[in-house]
Amino acid sequence: MPNNSWNHIYESFNPIAFHFFSFPVHWYGMMYVLALVTALYIGKKFIKKDALDFDTKKLDVYFIYVEVGVILGARLGYILFYDPQTLYYLANPWQIFNPFHNGEFVGIRGMSYHGAVIGFLLGTYIYTKKYKESFGKIMDLTAVSIPLAFVFGRIGNFLNQELVGRVTDVSWGIYVNGVLRHPSQLYEAFLEGIAVFVVVYFYRSYKKFSGELILIYAFSYGIFRAIAEIWRAPDVQIGYVCCEVVTQGQVMSLGMSLVALISWIYFYKKSKDII
Repeated sequence: MPNNSWNHIYESFNPIAFHFFSFPVHWYGMMYVLALVTALYIGKKFIKKDALDFDTKKLDVYFIYVEVGVILGARLGYILFYDPQTLYYLANPWQIFNPFHNGEFVGIRGMSYHGAVIGFLLGTYIYTKKYKESFGKIMDLTAVSIPLAFVFGRIGNFLNQELVGRVTDVSWGIYVNGVLRHPSQLYEAFLEGIAVFVVVYFYRSYKKFSGELILIYAFSYGIFRAIAEIWRAPDVQIGYVCCEVVTQGQVMSLGMSLVALISWIYFYKKSKDII
């Protein structure tokens, strides 16, 4: 069995980076902020690189709309898709964003990627309607801006010692509460972040219609997420949803890929008809 500092990293690593007065600041929160800043930075770089007709100052405003949508969507999505106390929160909605538990500041726990996607789309829709921007054009820009930033989010999950992997005996496994598990968060950082970025980046030159890149992103993310979850333990409160193998995340991710594929076929045919 493996026995080195990497395997036992959680035993000596503190997920709290420092305290601001009496409030703990977690590495996860810092990684989340870094992810947002990185996405904004990459977006501005691609505006210049691809000579896109989009004002970088407008991107700052759009960023605010999207961030509000992502936070609301991620939290509400977790409550609806994953939290066993859904009915409690629906009856007590003021508790949804309550960062205190039994008088102790614990932060806001429980975020859903798929809920964040819904919030992101709604935030983008509202922005484009108000400022009369092209929905597809902005979607193409965000498709290349998000993946690499998402890497920091998964690293944050790893540092926060959450979303742990399935039990294993591989030499690079991490002990979690005395049980050796896959560092699945890092697998996800590579597959859902770097691999998805490579797919979207190189597909740019083949783009046939406005908004196509976000569909390529959604399809590839869903596939890579489903693959990554092969090594990720299911959510404790849900368990496996089928055959003691399939997780809730895999079902939702493959569903997202299917919707993206159907949408791509529809808009591709529509673009051919226009031509």
